[in-house]
Amino acid sequence: MNTPAVLVQDLHKHYGDKHAVDGLDLRVEQGEIFAVLGPNGAGKTTTVEILEGYRKRDRGTVQVLGEDPQHAGRLWRSRIGIVLQSADDHAELTVSEMVRHHAAFYPGARDADEVIDAVGLADKARTRTRALSGGQRRRLDVALGIIGNPSLLFLDEPTTGFDPEARRSFWSLISSLREDGTTILLTTHYMDEAEQLADRCAVVRDGRVVALDAPSALGARAQKQATVTWHDGGPREQRTSRPTDLVAELAARYGGEVPGLEVHRPTLEDVYLELVGEVA
Repeated sequence: MNTPAVLVQDLHKHYGDKHAVDGLDLRVEQGEIFAVLGPNGAGKTTTVEILEGYRKRDRGTVQVLGEDPQHAGRLWRSRIGIVLQSADDHAELTVSEMVRHHAAFYPGARDADEVIDAVGLADKARTRTRALSGGQRRRLDVALGIIGNPSLLFLDEPTTGFDPEARRSFWSLISSLREDGTTILLTTHYMDEAEQLADRCAVVRDGRVVALDAPSALGARAQKQATVTWHDGGPREQRTSRPTDLVAELAARYGGEVPGLEVHRPTLEDVYLELVGEVA
């Protein structure tokens, strides 16, 4: 069995009486895209900062790429990439200058031109950072995060503020990084993003993981009842665990086409809101 990229057991971090992380367990396998979901204040940011080595824990076991981030050295740091939620540094440097500047920090950096091309900025290589659009700047952030050829990439809310086209283009980029063998851990508030990208999701609430599974199975989503709606002198609705059978019965009743037929299955957002206690 391969050693996991991330292994967390009984993690705790307190700020006075506030239990930001309270017994959290997590395992991220090598080569997967793993999404951490949860409301503000759930402990996501604190947990990720501990994994990145920026914050000390109070108790628990943490292994990231086989080492304890709290004590790991420069060689370990060269194996991780971090893309923060926002970055506005060096606005007067060009894309090429920024990427080459960061490449100098790593012993085994990737080729700068190849990275710029990989993130879709080849035609912007000589453009100053301040002149980039929001989506282009985010692509540059990813270029800086992967220039060191990391084994593990952390992405913090990677598409906040993106328009739909830019988000989907960015998703393709992230998927291509996984195909190259990079393990990716991302935090996001967008359920469609988690469903599109993640192999598995962890939902964090009150400093603990309350659910962990593939997006399609999270919170026993696949076993939850579907809602079938149709019209018959007014709106009709029925919840059922066998929607195909119900639709067949309705089709026989109406002699074919069922008026206003719709089948609604629980979405990832529905399950997520239930798990974090934001629905009745």
